[in-house]
Amino acid sequence: MFRRREPVPFAFIAEADNFRSNVTPPPRERASAGQIAGRWLTGLTLVAGLVGSLILGMPALSQDPSPAHTQHSEASDGR
Repeated sequence: MFRRREPVPFAFIAEADNFRSNVTPPPRERASAGQIAGRWLTGLTLVAGLVGSLILGMPALSQDPSPAHTQHSEASDGR
């Protein structure tokens, strides 16, 4: 009369986080000296670019309280 419940076909997905493999991954390859130097050079270039843009952009961002050159039109001279 009552049938026994069968397991859900995709029940293994619920147990996937408990699964441990007995196969070890291959060891990571060590980076060569050229790859390490390239990474350092790339990082140094990025940092130098950011610092350079900050140095070149600072004068445009600063507010000068007393402008050295004031505009003066000839129409206001009363000629």
